[in-house]
Amino acid sequence: MLAELYPLKKIREILVSRESWRPYPTANERAGWEALPEKIRKGYVLRGEGSLDFGWPVLPAALFLDYARTGNRSRFQAQRNARRHALANLVLAECAEGKGRFVDQIANGVWATCEETYWGVPAHLRLQKAGRGLPDVEEPTVDLFAAETSSLLAWTLYLTGAQLDEVSPLIRSRIRMDIDHRILTPLLEREDFSWMGFQHTGRRVNNWNPWINSNWLLSFLLIEGDEDRRAQGVAKSLSCLDNFIDPYPRDGGCDEGPGYWGRAAASLFDCLEILESATQGAIDLFDDPLLRDMGSFIYKAHIHDRYFVNFADASVLGSPPASILFRYGKRVGDAHMAALGAWLAATQNAAERGFGDSVARQLPALFTAKELLAEQGRQPLPRDAWFPEIQVMTARSREGSADGFFVAAKGGTNNESHNHNDVGNVVVFVEGKPLLIDTGVEPYTAKNASPQRYEIWTMSSDYHNLPQINRQPQQPGIERAAKNVSCEATDEAVTFRLDISDAYPEEAGLKSWVRTVRLTRAQDVQVEETYNLAGPVEEIALHLMTPCDVETADGVLTLRETPLADGRVSGAARIHYDGDVFEALTEAISLEGGERLHSVWGPRVVRITLRAVNPPEEATWTLRIVPIKE
Repeated sequence: MLAELYPLKKIREILVSRESWRPYPTANERAGWEALPEKIRKGYVLRGEGSLDFGWPVLPAALFLDYARTGNRSRFQAQRNARRHALANLVLAECAEGKGRFVDQIANGVWATCEETYWGVPAHLRLQKAGRGLPDVEEPTVDLFAAETSSLLAWTLYLTGAQLDEVSPLIRSRIRMDIDHRILTPLLEREDFSWMGFQHTGRRVNNWNPWINSNWLLSFLLIEGDEDRRAQGVAKSLSCLDNFIDPYPRDGGCDEGPGYWGRAAASLFDCLEILESATQGAIDLFDDPLLRDMGSFIYKAHIHDRYFVNFADASVLGSPPASILFRYGKRVGDAHMAALGAWLAATQNAAERGFGDSVARQLPALFTAKELLAEQGRQPLPRDAWFPEIQVMTARSREGSADGFFVAAKGGTNNESHNHNDVGNVVVFVEGKPLLIDTGVEPYTAKNASPQRYEIWTMSSDYHNLPQINRQPQQPGIERAAKNVSCEATDEAVTFRLDISDAYPEEAGLKSWVRTVRLTRAQDVQVEETYNLAGPVEEIALHLMTPCDVETADGVLTLRETPLADGRVSGAARIHYDGDVFEALTEAISLEGGERLHSVWGPRVVRITLRAVNPPEEATWTLRIVPIKE
């Protein structure tokens, strides 16, 4: 898409010089900043004032080694992230106010950041040859957060460089030297970082690619003084981005799930906006159908309010970047996407809280804020969506409404980015509230990126809405995939069908297992299991995950409305099953002490097990989910 259209020769012709590229007003250019909505500017000043006494906590070697020693990545990252947020708050506060109050603390933040040995995080030291432990200063590597830091410092210099020169002219040279050594030179000289996609790894590159490239482009455009080298950096970034775009599913679906869309398709949008600006519109790909489809995925996977379909590692509670949805929708002519962005801005109270995220994202958000905040937002809530390449379907009872049922199901493989062993998983909401769920995942530790990943309970098919066959859960691997997948939608119903037998090991003794998920819009949801075994098995268990309180009776499960975290409640429904075949068991799984899942579901979730002992070698079973009408 990019490199063939814009080779290095063309980039040299169309790229605006560094000195001429003025994407946003600097802190000294007061008219632009004072034209922003006053409420927004005051909010940025207040956040900056909160960092005026920030102490720039040290990041000692022992804290850096915490990940290698214990697997915990949160303790180091909390300290490091606090430093980055403080610097960003100070820079934007100085721009919003323009009185010089924040300059010394900005200088402190810049100096503290440049003094760090490594700008990334310990969990990503797998990129260096020395591996886990402490960073090797002789081999600078570029991960997500090193790239983000580079962009933060580049914007700091662009926006407040004149003020920092008054503190010391050496700050400017220090920023440029460190960005060149840590980011620009490695990006030009190396092609072996897996996220680049230049070397075959057997898997498509994920959100790391456009996320890092958005910061790569900004770092070269804002910092590199040699115009030919600057053009080389941009041209190589385009080739790298092609490794993300070219194999991307043509249906626009993000196989990492909606929770990663904000740094997948949205980061590609960041890149294209940067390129358009830095070439005065010579690079403009916003009419490309794939780009439009990549954008629309986010609202097609939206359930209602804060809920999004959450296969893979993402949380069911989403907060996509409102300004990006709005601008993206406007650029590709998708009114639904723009409307969801405006709705999110209102619900996130962007007028007072600002836009969060990196400085690189806050700047375009700030300078389009008036248009965004003036827009009437809404939740599109499309009736159906089907992504045949990533094999994901969504459907609801009524378009534009949370009334009735919402159903999502997936096929795919057990080798996707941020994979869970979840081929065939289904989630069900009722009246916009969760009923059968994908639980999600706790914050990452070393185990998430290790061979023991699937020992984590949230990664196992036994803790998804899936069968366990002959005591065998699904297994990971590209070959553990759905087959014969189809989706058909009419005004009356949606039917999703797939064979999930290849996701299980030989010990499961399966010839076939066809799951059919059917939403009859005005009536119910049915999950039908038709299987054929190679021989007798001791038992089959159908697992269902729910946040609801569950009452069991012969042939009926009653899922009651249950309080969740932060004032939300679950849905409620009855599930009818064959009481002559199954024994119904329930197990409460404690989430106490969990950082993330407790904040989503409250103190526990419930696993329902429908257990069939000595089942026949062939059968068809149906679970029927109906509303509670009392």
